[in-house]
Amino acid sequence: MARATAHIGTDQYATTLHVAGRTLIADEPADNGGQDAGLAPYDFLLSALASCTAITLRMYADHKGWPLKAVDVALHFYRDGEKEIIDRVVTLDGDLTPGQRERLLQVTERTPVTKTLKQGLTIATTLRDA
Repeated sequence: MARATAHIGTDQYATTLHVAGRTLIADEPADNGGQDAGLAPYDFLLSALASCTAITLRMYADHKGWPLKAVDVALHFYRDGEKEIIDRVVTLDGDLTPGQRERLLQVTERTPVTKTLKQGLTIATTLRDA
């Protein structure tokens, strides 16, 4: 499955990530003490959900031969008291029937990252010395 590593030194909060043979930078915005050198951790979380949603809908429509031209996914994460909420707005471009649009909405709720976030997961942590 997926693997990622992160390294942070003494350079404020900028963190080097190694994922699937690529190097990414995560950081906090300046107003949170960072240097804004990369995406904030929740930006990566939203990016994972947005990309999984768009890719899954594209794959499904392609498999069915439906005339889906484009998918746009807009996400907003916020807290309401103790509750954490992600608002997701999916815009479908194409000459789709109401039935096809409804089916794609159903598929949206079953994308892999959506299911993981909604069901929760176990995080097993091990601490070791450098």
